[in-house]
Formats: sequence, structure tokens, C-alpha cells
Amino acid sequence: MKSYRIPEIAKKYVEYDMIQTHTDLPEFPDSRARLLFAFLVNGPHSAQLSELYALVVSLVQLGLDTHDMIDDDPEKRPEAGMRERQLKVLAGDYFSSRFYHLLSQAGQIDMIRKISGAVCEVNRVKLNLYMRMKQLKVTADEYIGLCTDLKTGLFELFGSLLEGRASRIWPELLQGLSRCEVVAHELGRMESPGRFEGSWGYWHVMQEGTDADRKSLSERSREEGVVSSLVAKYDIRTQLHDKLRQSVQQVQSIAAGLESDKLASELAGIGERFLRPFAAQQAIYNEMR
Repeated sequence: MKSYRIPEIAKKYVEYDMIQTHTDLPEFPDSRARLLFAFLVNGPHSAQLSELYALVVSLVQLGLDTHDMIDDDPEKRPEAGMRERQLKVLAGDYFSSRFYHLLSQAGQIDMIRKISGAVCEVNRVKLNLYMRMKQLKVTADEYIGLCTDLKTGLFELFGSLLEGRASRIWPELLQGLSRCEVVAHELGRMESPGRFEGSWGYWHVMQEGTDADRKSLSERSREEGVVSSLVAKYDIRTQLHDKLRQSVQQVQSIAAGLESDKLASELAGIGERFLRPFAAQQAIYNEMR
């Protein structure tokens, strides 16, 4: 049976000196790619294409995520900032285009159509989220749900290639794992006040906070003192950590019912990797409270 090596294969499409020198890239969607590969490689009819499918969908996701990092501030930028923005545009386009080439080489024309359709749906969900955020019409829970949908959108279509119990639990597992990614990302944003605006914590305060706190946040959302005070007052880190633990437990509970012990163990390990970086931080915060 093939071993998982998608990130290594992807390096030749991702690691270019100019991109690495002048701009940053989003994280590789490793957890979802690992999950997809694990399911496909164990399938009687999908094993042969497991590596190709996990690679191409990861590159498309990386392309979309790279475009999401583009700064749309209309103010004049210095030359280095303009170069970084242009490289993000070009890198995102390049990553997204590779799936056409790789799938067409393999004669997988129907999969090109399916992934292209999924990209359109992801962009529709993304536009809906952005519009609701701009209009201040999104709740904290809706934000988590829509962000999770954005992460599952490209990967859920592969459920049609699975059979039996794997096919039935695929949507729930993918949803649970993607939710883990979203919540872990939101926890990471708490460590940088400049990234607080538009986060789960931001929407939680806008939804549950006092009138004075909502006004303060809407007017001074990038001020470190304001953000740090609100994060502590509304116990944002603890709430997110609890959500992450619950999401991981959900994934592990589903995985425990799989017929394949190896697959169940793989999924349990993925879940633990989400919790590990934040466990020590949470212990410190708990002692300080």
C-alpha cells in the first residue's frame, strides 16, 4: 500500500525561489489531504488514483487560499508590497492551473469538470460570507460554519468514489476535521491583535458584548490594548480551546467505529496534532486566571 507523501510531491509545484523570497504562502491543506488519501487508498476502486486526486485538490485549495491572502487595500503600496501582491496573484493562479494539466495528462477529464464546479461553489459561499461580514450580519457560530464549508467544498466531492461505510461517514468526518482546522486557525489569530478583526472572537464580542464593548471594537479593532482586554474579558481563548477539543473528540469518535484499525489510528493521530500546539498555552492561561 502507498504511503502518504503528498506534501513532498507538491514541493516541486510550490517551492520557487522568487515566491519564497518575496511573499508568504498559506499552510498546505495537509490534514484534509491526508484524510482524503487515507480513504481513497483503502478503497477497492480508488486506490490507483489516490495520490493524484489528493495532490491536485490540495494544489487547487492552495491556489484559492493564496488568493485569499491578497491585500485588497486600495491605498498606494511601496514597491515591495506591490511585488508581494502580484506574486500572490500569480502563485494562486499557477497552483490552481496545475490541476488541469495533471488531470488531463492522466485522462481524468470528468474530474476536471467536477473540481471546477466545486471551485465555483466555494467561491459562491465565500462571497456570501464576505458580504454578510461587511454588513455585520454574521453570528459567531455562522462564521465557524461557513468557514468550515469553505474548507470542505473541494474535498467532499470525492465521497462519490467511496463505497460502503466509508462513503456514509465521509461527509461527517470531513466536516469534523475541517472544523478542527478552522477553530485551530482562530486560536492562532488570538496571538496577533492585528488579525483579530473578522475572527470568531470578533464576531462573538459583536454578538454577545455590551454596547460599549461593541462600539470600542468597531472603532479600535486593531489596537492591541483594546483587543487584549476584550479577549480576556470574554474568555475567547478558553471558549475556542473547548470548541477545538469537542471537534477533535467528534472526529475521533467517528474514527473509532471504522472497520480499518489503521485508518482509525491515522485519524486519531490527526486529531491529536490539532490539540498539541495549544495544550501548553491553555494550561498557562488557566494558571494566570
